[in-house]
Amino acid sequence: MLLNRLVNGIASWSIEFIFIGEKNRDFQSKQSSQINFRLVANDYQLNKTLNEEFFEIFCVKDYRFSEKHEWIVLDKSDKTIGTVGISQYAQEALGDVVYVQLPEIDSDFDQDDEVGAIESVKAANEIYTPVSGKIIELNENLSEKPNLVNTSCYEEGWLFKIKLKNSEEYEKLMDQKTYDEFLKQSAA
Repeated sequence: MLLNRLVNGIASWSIEFIFIGEKNRDFQSKQSSQINFRLVANDYQLNKTLNEEFFEIFCVKDYRFSEKHEWIVLDKSDKTIGTVGISQYAQEALGDVVYVQLPEIDSDFDQDDEVGAIESVKAANEIYTPVSGKIIELNENLSEKPNLVNTSCYEEGWLFKIKLKNSEEYEKLMDQKTYDEFLKQSAA
């Protein structure tokens, strides 16, 4: 009820997640592995503490990540269709995206094939498909708003949808926790 009153009639709001615990070294003890969830609606704040398991189930979905920093999440109603994008890490490394070249619909690709490119003010990087399959849909919004990759890389900034050939490839990709460890090891 409180959430409805806060958000009702407010055009813009955002959700911020502040990690406390093993993912963030600013914690008091290893037992305090929790996430502080804060909803900001204009000047109103609603604070709640959620345990990490709830966060992973409710908010993160089941994103899987490749070593090339692409993510994929399967459609809720059809587990043979995946939506693909680039990770938060990748979009931050790129900087402001100015152009996205996407693959053609009905194109078939093998896992880790180059399927397009993303250009930013800093660099140009290839896009790879994290699984084998056929491209079935493109995010047409990126032609006019390529910066959606920066502002909403896991939602509105997705790149394409693919019909999976082999679901085992998806299962072998890194989950969020493994990907976070991969990033830590890569930085070391």
